[in-house]
Amino acid sequence: MCGRFVQTTSAQKLAKQFEAVSKLESFEPRYNIAPTATVAVVRISTKSANRVLESLKWGLVPHWAKDPSIGAGMANARAETVEDKPSFRDPFKSQRCLVPVDGFYEWQQTTKPKQPYYFTMKDKKPFALAALWDSWKPKAGAPAQWNSIVSFTLITTTPNSVMEPVHDRMPVILDEDNYDLWLNSDFRDTQILKHFLKPFPAEKMRSEVVSTFVNSTRNQGPQCVEKITLNL
Repeated sequence: MCGRFVQTTSAQKLAKQFEAVSKLESFEPRYNIAPTATVAVVRISTKSANRVLESLKWGLVPHWAKDPSIGAGMANARAETVEDKPSFRDPFKSQRCLVPVDGFYEWQQTTKPKQPYYFTMKDKKPFALAALWDSWKPKAGAPAQWNSIVSFTLITTTPNSVMEPVHDRMPVILDEDNYDLWLNSDFRDTQILKHFLKPFPAEKMRSEVVSTFVNSTRNQGPQCVEKITLNL
């Protein structure tokens, strides 16, 4: 799975890199983003053919859901079943988006406490995680506190050689050459799209051991990504 990631690059720089129109004036650097947070996402505008950088909630709430609380358990979708699961089947066909990140965390389960690792690109540039979005609206008679939600889920796949020593899943990282097709809602050839859902080349990635400071979602700041040395 992918349960935490980092967005520290400014909205202005992300919009430029991903050739998007930004709907976000600015946002604070965030070093420990967890499910249910609202984060910057790139998708095609529903009103134009332009890419837009805007805020969506992490944890997909399907349009047919009776209760928005379902989103808390929908942070990830497995690449192997994304075409078949009712929650993800329709978004996979036409509601795909990119989540730009500076890096993400995963935890080695064999240690106590679990040891976090931070994964980034060797070139230190932001990169895009493959995601699906959906739009949910409360029906008549719903509790007054329920509001419309546009949300997303991250797609995960099998690990590459950088991830494998730490975890048996990793988020799908999209190659820049595939952004256009992935974002194009009119492109619905799922057989081609499924070819994108593979482990990213390991030679382009790196991992670093970081402090268990990041284990708590309450903790933020650069300390989350500071490299440490394990005392073996």
